[in-house]
Amino acid sequence: MTTHVTIIGAGLGGLTLARVLHVHGITSTVYEAEASPTARAQGGMLDIHEHNGQRALAAAGLTEEFRSLVLEGRQATRVLDRDGTVLFDQADDGTGGRPEVQRGELRQILLDSLPPGTVRWGHKASGVRALSQGRHEVTFADGTTTVTHLLVGADGAWSRVRPLLTDVTPEYTGRSFVETYLFDADTRHPAGAKAVGGGMLLALAPGKGIQAHRERGDTLHTYVALTEAQEWFTAIDFSDAEAAVARVAREFEGWAPELTALITDTDTPPVLRLLHALPADHRWERVPGVTLLGDAAHLAIPNGEGANLAMLDGAELGRALGAHPADIEAALAAYEQAMFPRSAEAAHDGIQLHEFLFGDTAPHGLIAAFTEGEEAS
Repeated sequence: MTTHVTIIGAGLGGLTLARVLHVHGITSTVYEAEASPTARAQGGMLDIHEHNGQRALAAAGLTEEFRSLVLEGRQATRVLDRDGTVLFDQADDGTGGRPEVQRGELRQILLDSLPPGTVRWGHKASGVRALSQGRHEVTFADGTTTVTHLLVGADGAWSRVRPLLTDVTPEYTGRSFVETYLFDADTRHPAGAKAVGGGMLLALAPGKGIQAHRERGDTLHTYVALTEAQEWFTAIDFSDAEAAVARVAREFEGWAPELTALITDTDTPPVLRLLHALPADHRWERVPGVTLLGDAAHLAIPNGEGANLAMLDGAELGRALGAHPADIEAALAAYEQAMFPRSAEAAHDGIQLHEFLFGDTAPHGLIAAFTEGEEAS
């Protein structure tokens, strides 16, 4: 029996599911709101972990393609004090289990692995409703509809599919990121480039931090963390890039100039990312014919696990459906039973990580955790 699956969202999780289903001979259609694969920049670097993201790519038969994307040396990590003093500096010796790739390039190998026509671009889901016998109808913004026996919400933080399963919605975490980019950094921004080094920079203090990553093409991608109410950010006019940058940089007055330059020298307008999360132990009762993966299922504060978990969700759901092609409910039950505790553990780990990053002991609590990790290994 061939089960046709309708997936809402062509992010890494939805595409991994489509690919693993294809490997198991199960057809699927992915509906994506974006007009094309290149309609929007796909974010920055991802560290792909051995225990989840790499497992998912192996299930998708894409390990070799993934390895071709790895940017050597980017696992290097350094922690700087606000005055620029290096407090911790770990080189990338090639033995770490979290190789770095560009998100957009990883998404492309997944897209290239699917049969033509699997992804329907320009289909923004505007509503869903339950029909009978586990079927669901999806309505798109252009007025068209589709009916499916298996609906998977891979549509992110503000999922249109999630309300079929739960009335829980994401809540603001009390912290946000402001993103900036510096291009041709070694020649045009040498002080910032030197501070960042070859991989990731963390310059932290209680409630705030400047984090940066060296990406492909001599680009520095900075995430400025601030622990403030939403109203604080609303009061900043981010359409006025110069004024917004100046306001954010003011929170780091007195910090080393090579660090604040990662904000003030930006080559792009600053982008605000309000951080929302679902409850760490979020779960729902089984509803016939529908499930969720990735941020739609377990949105959490950023901790390096989100993309990895989404891909593993997709791979595990695909394998469950491959094992139970004639019994969708058995497959969904098995998938959810394993997914709930896995995502809860990662969410709680993320909360602890943010305490290390931005809590009262920052940055020294994080350095102690790094040092303990090195000793344990």
